[in-house]
Amino acid sequence: MSLMRAVVVCLVLLTACQASAAQRVISLAPSLTEIVIELGAADLLVGVQDGGERPPAVTALPSVGRYGELEMERLLSLRPDLLLLWPGSVSAAQRDQLQRLSIPTFIAEPHTLDQLADQIEQMGERLGRAERGRQVATAFRQRLAELRTRYHREMPVSVFYQVWDQPLYTVGGGQIISDALKVCGAKNAFDDLSQPAPQVSLEAVLQRAPEVVVAGSTSQLAMWKAWPSLKARFVVVPDKGIERPSGQMIEALATLCETLSPAP
Repeated sequence: MSLMRAVVVCLVLLTACQASAAQRVISLAPSLTEIVIELGAADLLVGVQDGGERPPAVTALPSVGRYGELEMERLLSLRPDLLLLWPGSVSAAQRDQLQRLSIPTFIAEPHTLDQLADQIEQMGERLGRAERGRQVATAFRQRLAELRTRYHREMPVSVFYQVWDQPLYTVGGGQIISDALKVCGAKNAFDDLSQPAPQVSLEAVLQRAPEVVVAGSTSQLAMWKAWPSLKARFVVVPDKGIERPSGQMIEALATLCETLSPAP
């Protein structure tokens, strides 16, 4: 192949890739919205699904509903050419409905931090921000490797990750938070449960006798004062960034690891 022909082929392929990149994107999860912003592609968003406080870059965008309650007519009126979907954020019936509409969809549900890095890179490609996607994913993987080395333990500490207190909710073994705990040299006390957010009994927690209980606030830990038989260290990790799988999760993970470090 001559040099001129090679250049022409490369230009054609580049043009095709740019043409296939999405132009009107709707994000159906706050974590996916964050990734779009981290990729420098917020200008492509035409709508978002709400779930808590919005980042400043998307405050003015139309809402297409809240968690589990998608406003289908509103979504269609925005004429998206790409949907970013976290399966759990939309009901099964509405997921089927979206599939029948044949709107191009990128499904993201990472169960590990390595998968999250891969999906950030893949989203960069779909959004026409491939180089930025590689940069963000590479930085994420490097920081992840540092944390794994720093906080590795031969004997992982058992952790009860308390999502809520009344009733008691935790995270199952297939959740990305379980993988985050492993990075910190810890083990999810309920990693044998397959549900993403299982409800557990007080008795089950006492029986498993975790060494550490993690909660989002001091008030959520108040209930354990009535159970002195649980000889655990109680820690508060108020930064819920650990529960939003996006690029920012890596520094939230660093905070979690530092918190779980052995007390002086």
